[in-house]
Amino acid sequence: MNRRSFILSSATAAAIPVSGVHAGQFTGKIRKSLKWGMAQKAAQGMTLTEAFKKLRACGYEGVEPSLLGHVSTDNADEWIAASKESGLIIDGTVGGRSEGLEAGIDLTQKLGGDSMLVVLAYPQGKPLQQTWDESVVRMKAAAVHAGKQGIKVLIENVWNTFLISAYDMARFIDEVGSPWVQVHFDIGNMVRWGVPEHWAQVLGKRSQKLDVKEYDLDRAMNEGMRKGFDKPLGEGSINWSAVRAELAKINYTGWAAAEVKAGSWDYLSDVARRMDKVLDL
Repeated sequence: MNRRSFILSSATAAAIPVSGVHAGQFTGKIRKSLKWGMAQKAAQGMTLTEAFKKLRACGYEGVEPSLLGHVSTDNADEWIAASKESGLIIDGTVGGRSEGLEAGIDLTQKLGGDSMLVVLAYPQGKPLQQTWDESVVRMKAAAVHAGKQGIKVLIENVWNTFLISAYDMARFIDEVGSPWVQVHFDIGNMVRWGVPEHWAQVLGKRSQKLDVKEYDLDRAMNEGMRKGFDKPLGEGSINWSAVRAELAKINYTGWAAAEVKAGSWDYLSDVARRMDKVLDL
């Protein structure tokens, strides 16, 4: 059994609810992670291992660092050691753009993760069809290496106006045609122009991991689009029960990563509790 399999099996066993503890619809099915950038401020002055142990105490099982500033081949061993010593799993990475995908896949595999989040570029000076075709070709090529390494390349729905319809995203994934290229579904990102539960329904099992954040349409309309993200989880415009219903239809199991602003350890604990509520964990 390799290191990743051992950690996953051990953590899964730990996630099984004990008698008398609330068991929600997705208890034991969805596991909580977060973007490392959320914890950087609170972790100042601490070793990585100490910070990872604090995140475990806050209620998280995993963490997702960025390959564009948090972790690299130079400090990967420190991240691996901290994960092993703390029990906090590096479940995936944020790889950013499609350039250098193969190197990112290799680093993710070394860290013990199983996925790399990717944002597809949308150069405004190029025809849309050309961007689409080139992106499909690029992801098909990356899929070959991803399959060899056992790492899923997950495309996130973002605000760069490319793939802003659930049908566009589904069609793109299907054109790539590989189980190694799927979707990292951000539940909050598309409230600006879509309905999260409709996205969940259309994407179906293409959604391999989730990003969790809130969005409030009233605040966005009155104060600016990015202000919509300022509402705490569970207090905005997202119909979380409807999202859960669609996730249940595909029997979703896997990781959900908080992606909200950074804050103190108490704040991060509150985010974890709010994740429990909106995801019914």
